[in-house]
Amino acid sequence: MEILYDTVSSVDFATVADNLRESFRVIASGRQHGEVRELRGVSIASAGVTFQMFNAAFLSTPVASEAELAQRILLASLHFEKRAQEWAYWVCEDWIDARTRKRSRKLFDRNGLRHTVDLPGMVAEQILKPVKPLPRLDVRRVADSPTCDAFCAIGSVCFNVPLSWFREVFDREAVWDRFIGYVGYRDEEPVSTAAVVVGAGAAGVYNVATLPGFQRRGYGEVVMRHALDAVRRNCGIERSILQSTTAGYRLYERMGYRPVTTVAVYST
Repeated sequence: MEILYDTVSSVDFATVADNLRESFRVIASGRQHGEVRELRGVSIASAGVTFQMFNAAFLSTPVASEAELAQRILLASLHFEKRAQEWAYWVCEDWIDARTRKRSRKLFDRNGLRHTVDLPGMVAEQILKPVKPLPRLDVRRVADSPTCDAFCAIGSVCFNVPLSWFREVFDREAVWDRFIGYVGYRDEEPVSTAAVVVGAGAAGVYNVATLPGFQRRGYGEVVMRHALDAVRRNCGIERSILQSTTAGYRLYERMGYRPVTTVAVYST
């Protein structure tokens, strides 16, 4: 699928990058062995868990050359090598100048980081009304063991990750103070999830997932809209961002999102 990006303002892509980084900081700071650090041009937000995607590094300032990008990669590599942790680099590509960006994948590969996925970073100033009636769903905030277990179980299936890895990330109550999760129930059966993190003047949408047997029925949209409506009511924030999968891209467009950047993920 070809994605046509709008003319990107630095505010738009920086909002995506900053909220994404904040979501990992929220999780890391809620973990007993989590770590949040600022290096020169690199942010570390590591949950200290088995699931390497949550032991994360981010670019925090613009990169103007290959030598500068190589230095940023090395800084993060040394951090995680010292702790013997598997990890991932989440890169908002608009931090990197166009010429260096063309060579970036080779630079990451040279440092043992394989390219995992490219995710369109999207922004909506306001969520549009549904194009068709949505199904009824009982949406509950993650606030106890049953809802946490349901959130993890659905995420494990939908993101193809061992359940024990997912539970390790989300098994502490402190994580849920600002990483606000929701589970949608159909006839008391948990079928869909979404979460929001407020940061950088926007609500970041994460962990949108629906069990395979219940997809294409609008359940994910119901939970996501519920989460965003709660942020609007409680915080007065309407602007939201997300990183889209291929499967969810058209839905997000219909909801009012537009692509403004690409988030490339590299992992060990």
